Amino acid sequence: MKEVTIYTDGACSGNPGPGGWAAVLIYGEHHKEISGGARNTTNNRMELTAAIQSLSRLKTSCRVKLYTDSAYLVNCMKQGWYVKWEKNGWVNSKKDPVENRDLWQELLKEMRRHEVEFIKVKGHSDNELNNRCDELARGAIPK
Repeated sequence: MKEVTIYTDGACSGNPGPGGWAAVLIYGEHHKEISGGARNTTNNRMELTAAIQSLSRLKTSCRVKLYTDSAYLVNCMKQGWYVKWEKNGWVNSKKDPVENRDLWQELLKEMRRHEVEFIKVKGHSDNELNNRCDELARGAIPK
């Protein structure tokens, strides 16, 4: 199984507001940068979109280390929130509909094609690839 490293980030100008997402995919010596944006979105939606878009670019099942500064994304995956959401019909512990359900479901579909480890990095610090994703995501915000 191929081993791929992915860094992702999302950004928003206002929350909600115009936003951007980005990812850097690394396989061996190959580096690929991807990004995109939306006119009216939230930061959390852009964080999820970055993960979805990066995983969807992988043509075969891979072992993935996905680095993100999104506590929302990492906590959901590491604490298994999504397992409870699926079991409870996509309502949270407060019995409210899960926010961003559409993106969570899309992410789970992509994630289940691979072996994914989600790793939290500190945002806006000394991590070169996280900083690059932040730059790309901010650059992808529609003007």
